[in-house]
Amino acid sequence: MKEPRNDKRFVERLRSRVSEAIIKYKQIEAGDKVLVGLSGGKDSMALLDTLVNRRKIMPFDFSITAVHIDITTIPYETDREYLQAFCDEREVPFLYVENDVMVEPKKEHKSPCFYCSWSRRKSLFAYALKHKYTKIALGHHLDDAVETLLMNMSYHGEFSSLPGKLKMFDGALHLIRPLLLLTNRELMRYSEIIGYRPLVRNCPFETVTMRNDAKEIIAQLSKINPKVKFNLFKSMENINEEYLPLGLLRDE
Repeated sequence: MKEPRNDKRFVERLRSRVSEAIIKYKQIEAGDKVLVGLSGGKDSMALLDTLVNRRKIMPFDFSITAVHIDITTIPYETDREYLQAFCDEREVPFLYVENDVMVEPKKEHKSPCFYCSWSRRKSLFAYALKHKYTKIALGHHLDDAVETLLMNMSYHGEFSSLPGKLKMFDGALHLIRPLLLLTNRELMRYSEIIGYRPLVRNCPFETVTMRNDAKEIIAQLSKINPKVKFNLFKSMENINEEYLPLGLLRDE
């Protein structure tokens, strides 16, 4: 089916923002082996689709492989056959890795999401290092970055968020986020256009995270200033140390 003209322009613009992120943060280079974390959610599926498209126009070659990490102790389901078909359609190899980590919600005041995420990352890193991938691509977007910024400031007293590119294991591996310049709303529309089908059943703990609290705070602030989300994101590249308390201490 041919895309409506306005959808076609939207898709081209969105994909160009992915290229912008790749170039701005120097995420992918010639010869890179990119491992895409494919959770089955709309963001990771959009990530894979856009990377496959960008590979066609980049002036250098790199490989893409998708991997789904299944935490068997969490009742989180996805359609394995659908993920395989999605990857086959884009001629991308698909891997399925299982992990049976124990999830203890009350231990050290950590949520089930912490243990699930930690285990997924651990499996992802281990597989990437073992098979000599150079980059791991995750589907975090602009909303995720702003929410993380707010959470880190509120709960850890730290001005930090999700970097576009993060060096790991002494440079043997880099974590990249090609969707970082895109909003959740844009990715929702993009996912509909490419025919994304939602998960069979989502995680049972998804409504009990601190991230949902951050989303609500940002939503309330947006009622006062619709640009608040973008301004918060922009603030991470526009730090005026002269007007920060610690700036004065460093000068003394």
